[in-house]
Amino acid sequence: MAQQELFIKNMVCDRCIWVVRTELERLGYSVDQVELGRAVVSGTPVDITLIRPMLEGHGFALLTDKTTRAVNQVKTLIIDLIQSGRIAELRTTLSDYLSENVGLDYAHLSHLFSSTENLTIEKFWIMQRVERAKELLSYDEMPISDIAKQLGYSSVAYLTNQFKQITGLTPATYRDQNTADRNPLDWI
Repeated sequence: MAQQELFIKNMVCDRCIWVVRTELERLGYSVDQVELGRAVVSGTPVDITLIRPMLEGHGFALLTDKTTRAVNQVKTLIIDLIQSGRIAELRTTLSDYLSENVGLDYAHLSHLFSSTENLTIEKFWIMQRVERAKELLSYDEMPISDIAKQLGYSSVAYLTNQFKQITGLTPATYRDQNTADRNPLDWI
């Protein structure tokens, strides 16, 4: 049986993976793998006229062109890296990590991303880390120094600087105010 790859926009969490898997199986597909931004099915040939409305009904989108897929893959890799807490373990630069995992030169990826999203990869990276910091701060379970380390910041001062540029507040002030202004990850 030939496998078919589906590239899916707006998958940001384990629940998204579960929904996509469940719905593809409900449509009669043999689901071999589902991960953020991607599903692999085998058996029945893919019928986009069935899959597209199912995905859209759950807030996802089927990606069919190469540029959109590459940009979405960059977003998915960044979100997964941040949410998983593996940033501190990353032994390479973000640009090398993305190039290696997407299979395209970083300069080309950067151009595609900026022209499609009107935002640089670096800015997206910073915004995602700040959103995750806001989430961790709202739980009030970790010291700010541990949050900075988990998000790959070399110091609390570096986290504070970027956090304040995005939110206008320091992480400590944000935690003290118990601000609930977080954005869904797929809105960023």
